[in-house]
Amino acid sequence: MNDTLYGIYGASGCGRGVMPLAASRLAARGVAPEQLVFIDDVPASPVVNGHQVLTFDAFRARPEREKLVCLAIASGTVRQALAAKLDAAGIGSFSVQAENVVIMDDVIVGEGAILSPFVTLTSNIRIGRHFHANLYSYVEHDCVIGDFVTFGPAAKCNGNIHIHDHAYIGSGAVIKQGRPGAPLIIGRGATVGMGAVVTRDVPPGVTVVGNPARPLQRKGN
Repeated sequence: MNDTLYGIYGASGCGRGVMPLAASRLAARGVAPEQLVFIDDVPASPVVNGHQVLTFDAFRARPEREKLVCLAIASGTVRQALAAKLDAAGIGSFSVQAENVVIMDDVIVGEGAILSPFVTLTSNIRIGRHFHANLYSYVEHDCVIGDFVTFGPAAKCNGNIHIHDHAYIGSGAVIKQGRPGAPLIIGRGATVGMGAVVTRDVPPGVTVVGNPARPLQRKGN
């Protein structure tokens, strides 16, 4: 019996996109298909795309000696709560990386990352825990990215940018390059809207949209 059970936490859209990447990489290491399952708190079906779906309690109760989980949930806040749940249960994390991801020089990525097809990380980059980089997104040189940060498809993070924990960078967004010693900063929990062009710092918790990106004005404000 294989002593490791692998789980993709989340059987909805994000998880179903991550599962084939995980299956391919684990199969290359000799992991049997039945040792890779979905975890879902409210399973809609016992099997999704050919993989068993377990609740967290059922996953934890399996007899395998080691259990590892990848958090395929788009919300960084939810990922943080689930990571704390894994830590409390003594369950580790694993990362999922597509075969055609390009990682160049002096790049450090924390545990639990999901790097989708056609992602590029160039040089001198530091990335925290449970980072999600969706299709065709990139991180250029001398960037620092915190924990539980999410990039939508084709998000463009140019050089000398600091992105703090829980920020969300929407599909097709472009973040202008900062300067050595004066990085452009995306604050904790900030959201950069789809297609936005960011040319200046974004404060914590603020949503910016448009070109150039400006704080979102909600109705009634």
